[in-house]
Amino acid sequence: MVKVAILHEGNAKKTHDNELLLLLLDNLGLDEKNVKFFGMGTKSNFFKVDDKNYKELLLNIKNESIEKILFVLDADFEGNDEKYGGFENTKTELEKTLDKLDLNASTDIYITCDPDEKCGYLESLILSTIPEEQKECLNAFLDCSDFKSKENHKAILNQIYNIGYPNAPFDFSHTNFDVLKLKLQKLFEGV
Repeated sequence: MVKVAILHEGNAKKTHDNELLLLLLDNLGLDEKNVKFFGMGTKSNFFKVDDKNYKELLLNIKNESIEKILFVLDADFEGNDEKYGGFENTKTELEKTLDKLDLNASTDIYITCDPDEKCGYLESLILSTIPEEQKECLNAFLDCSDFKSKENHKAILNQIYNIGYPNAPFDFSHTNFDVLKLKLQKLFEGV
């Protein structure tokens, strides 16, 4: 009796996006059994109207097993991608895709990023929720490290955070999680 769908980056099994969403659903007391997760793979797949996940989603809507949908994807950085990078570009391009698929009525969008800077990704959101002293510590370690691929600091940051703070992976009481929590609660209304 699945009634809601969440489409996110990565795969539907075990990714950072999926893990965060599952932990947050549990924290809010929302039953994950009412959710069908669609792992969209890379961000670019969100903008492909012929993506296999959209075909399956539309079929689920037609047979009434899905009533509401939440899209969760990273803002990334406008400097890295002028069309799809940054909060506003991501939102605009996804809305165009949803228009083409006629999915606007039952959908909501959450773009993961640093809420103040309006760019970044899931790790940027998480980093924005930790105390300034811990944030400075992580950034200082990154700055002085000998990591070969600092451009891929998203994965590095996530690993450092998980190793450094294993007992407190996410502070869901932080206000930077409020919008996502509200969107998830709204998604479950009437389910």
